[in-house]
Amino acid sequence: MSQNEFFQRHQNTLEQALNAIQSRDYWTPYSENPSPRVYGEDANQKGEEAFKATLGNYFELEMPGITGEVAGEPSPYGIEMGVRYPQVDHNVLIPEMKKAMKAWRDAGVDTRAGVCMEILDRLNKNSFEIAYGVMHTSGQGFMMAFQAGGPHAQDRGLEAVAYAYRAMKEVPESATWTKPQGKHDPLVLEKKFHIVPRGVALVVGCSTFPTWNTYPGLFASLVTGNPVIVKPHPAAILPAAVSIKIAQDVLKEAGFPPYLVSMVVDTAEAPITKELATHKDIKLIDFTGSNFFGTWLEDNARQAQVFTEKAGVNSVVIDSVTDIKAVARNLAFTLSLYSGQMCTTTQAIYVPRTGIKTADGEMSFDDVAQTLATATSKFLSDIDRATMVLGAIQSCATEARIKECEALGEVVLASTKLEHPQFPNARVHTPLILKVDAADKETFSEERFGPVSFIIATDSTEHSLQLAGEVISEKGAITLGVYSTDAAVLEQAEELAMDVGVALSCNLDGGVFVNQSAAFSDFHATGGNPASNASLTDIAFVSRRFITVQSRRHQ
Repeated sequence: MSQNEFFQRHQNTLEQALNAIQSRDYWTPYSENPSPRVYGEDANQKGEEAFKATLGNYFELEMPGITGEVAGEPSPYGIEMGVRYPQVDHNVLIPEMKKAMKAWRDAGVDTRAGVCMEILDRLNKNSFEIAYGVMHTSGQGFMMAFQAGGPHAQDRGLEAVAYAYRAMKEVPESATWTKPQGKHDPLVLEKKFHIVPRGVALVVGCSTFPTWNTYPGLFASLVTGNPVIVKPHPAAILPAAVSIKIAQDVLKEAGFPPYLVSMVVDTAEAPITKELATHKDIKLIDFTGSNFFGTWLEDNARQAQVFTEKAGVNSVVIDSVTDIKAVARNLAFTLSLYSGQMCTTTQAIYVPRTGIKTADGEMSFDDVAQTLATATSKFLSDIDRATMVLGAIQSCATEARIKECEALGEVVLASTKLEHPQFPNARVHTPLILKVDAADKETFSEERFGPVSFIIATDSTEHSLQLAGEVISEKGAITLGVYSTDAAVLEQAEELAMDVGVALSCNLDGGVFVNQSAAFSDFHATGGNPASNASLTDIAFVSRRFITVQSRRHQ
């Protein structure tokens, strides 16, 4: 396979992606519909068979420094995984990756983009296999695992490629510099400009979105010339391993060492991330996870450019609504989707204690709370729909947190354990909704990861906005939602969003939800508050992954 063939094959898709990040309109080359008409009549069956074939077996990858095997990955659905992965000595692996970087760098922007596009195309063709891996490691329901773990993750990877490609192409390869000298001959210099990668990159994966949060950093670093090590969460390795195997196959076909993309795994009992992240030759780090470890990386991995997405307290302010039932249905889905285990899920819902205005008249604070609880309960009353939307609780610590949080306020909707019709050992719990007072700031201003949310009684909408702003400034957030029929309130919300650096959604009461974001249009996180120091995806996310080195000489 010639190196340029991949670029030629996918050039049209890349051009469309470049147009999309400029127009910000809806576009995707990867269908989110798992239809046989899109992916093939037997795509689902083959994907499930491929997933099952990995269970209890050794997952082979090509990497220098393999010293043994690592296993122990659990499933929130209660099935036996038993997949064994290569254990790698990173002190052997990293130097070999550095050696391989020169050929990857010298291949040029178009070649690297073409290889990355081919990897993404093959990932898309294997979306069902990846979906089953995401489902059984993260706990997502199958439809969400397919969409978020497959096409939507691929969208974000392609988005990173497009931004990086545009940034690199803005640098000319060469130029002639001519400075007039009056009566004398002009000064003439021939200049060359080289795109130079920073070094070996590290992507630290998370347990809840093992592909969606991995692909942006992976492809942003790879297309800019940097070899990439993926260090998946020890509870969600398989989706990363499948992705890396596909990447290695493409790199090998293109004539590059397959271990330009590699994987280092560890266990919860013997973590390796700190040692990896502070290795002198790790120059880029992408991390999604806890505030504690994200801040540790920012403070200690001084030799690297560090991109973090951490925890926050996502908020909704309800001032007034036209249709309270539509709003409640929208929020019920938001709170239920993947059991609140999303970095964008609303936790704090601010409502004036005097109530809100609706098209049908005044509604008390207690009635607003009860309407939301009723809508959530009704939405989850069908067990098949409930288990598909809720998925399973990824971590036992999250499951324990639900019970612990019951004492934090007045229970409006109790969390109940559901029995999954297919997986009797699955950890499935409905959302817990609590009422608290604005004075209990310490209670609702801490992130309570999982299906736990608070309806907070405030003095007024102005007080709600003030509190939301304070909490986001102090603790961070990725999403802010506001419901109001008053244009002045919406304008205040717009100002607040800019002041605290958070994405704002206004009056969502239909098929768009505050905890969802669309690649090529929505910027995921801003890098402007404590929840993140980077955005998926803007120019800053890619431009720091390479430098420009120039040379010049007289003509």
